[in-house]
Amino acid sequence: MATETPPIAQKRLLIVWWSYTGGTESLVQAAAKGADEAIAQAESAAFGDTGRGSSPDASSLSVMACRCDLIGSDALLRADAVLFATPECLGSMAGPMKTFFERAYYPALDRLNGRPYATLICAGTDGQGAARQIDRIANGWRLRSIAAPLIVLTGAQTPESIAAPKQIESAELARASELGGLLAAGALLGVW
Repeated sequence: MATETPPIAQKRLLIVWWSYTGGTESLVQAAAKGADEAIAQAESAAFGDTGRGSSPDASSLSVMACRCDLIGSDALLRADAVLFATPECLGSMAGPMKTFFERAYYPALDRLNGRPYATLICAGTDGQGAARQIDRIANGWRLRSIAAPLIVLTGAQTPESIAAPKQIESAELARASELGGLLAAGALLGVW
C-alpha cells in the first residue's frame, strides 16, 4: 500500500500598498523580492536536495503584493502576515490607503488578532504621521508588530520634487528587502 505525502500547508504574506510617484512601489518590489529570497532559502535549508514534500510538517509561503484599491478585508483575512506600504502625504498615509483601511476595518475586527505585520513608508522628510496612523489601526486589529516602521526619506520638499517620479537609493531598497525577508522568514518558520 502506497502512502501519500500530505499536502503542504500554504501560508500567505500579503503586501498592501499604494504609490503615487513610484517610490513606494519600488520599495514594495524590493520587499517582495526579499520575501521570495527568504522563502527559497528557508525551503532549501528545510528540504535540501530531496525536494518539497520530504517533511510531513512542511509548509510554504506565497507572497502577494496587492494595490490597496483592488482588495478588501477578505484578502487580509486570508493572510498569515501583512506588510502595509504607503507614501506619506501631508503628514498622513495616502488617501487610497486610508480608504482601504476604512473599507476593511470593521469586517476584519477581532478576526486578525495576533497576526504579524510591518509597515513601510516612503516620505519626503518625516513619515512619522503615516506610521502612527497605521500602527493605531493595527493596534485596533490586535496585530503584532514585528519591526519598527521602515521610513524611507526622499528629501522631496518642493511641489516639483514631491510630484516627480522617485528613484530610491540601493541602500534603502536593501532595507526594504530585509524587512520583506524578515516578515516572510518568521511567518514561514512559525516564529510570529
